[in-house]
Amino acid sequence: MRYLALFILSFVFWMLLTFDLSVANLVAGGAAALVTSLLFTKYFFHKVVKFIQPVRYFWFLVYLVIFTWECIKANFDVAYRVLHPAMPIKPGIVKVKLELKSDFARAMLANSITMTPGTISVDIIDDVLYVHWIYVSSEDPEIYSRKIAGKFEKYIKKIFE
Repeated sequence: MRYLALFILSFVFWMLLTFDLSVANLVAGGAAALVTSLLFTKYFFHKVVKFIQPVRYFWFLVYLVIFTWECIKANFDVAYRVLHPAMPIKPGIVKVKLELKSDFARAMLANSITMTPGTISVDIIDDVLYVHWIYVSSEDPEIYSRKIAGKFEKYIKKIFE
């Protein structure tokens, strides 16, 4: 079942990359997905049941909308800070306490934070994510944790845990 799950995921990824329904492309995608699933299944999908739950795909779509909106807001925020004559920045590294348990979910959160302008994930140590933030607006860990990771973390938890 694990091989089938990775084969399907790899094949869908191939089709999204090429966006071509010709027979040659379908055969090449099938071959690439087969090789990928044979070589890399041992590294992925320890619990395949999660892969086939439709509610996780719904939450993934919700997450994509939230992530896109947060990126747009962060882009405008960074543009304001760059274009403002006084350049109002207050950079710092903050510790964000994580509720996520799986390494994959933590990596997804760290990547989501890094892809949002104005923040960069620096390191994950145990249950703490260190984030460089362009404007540290609060000294309270609960407030800045909610601002940085709160919106992403609850959806990532629904998708990957």
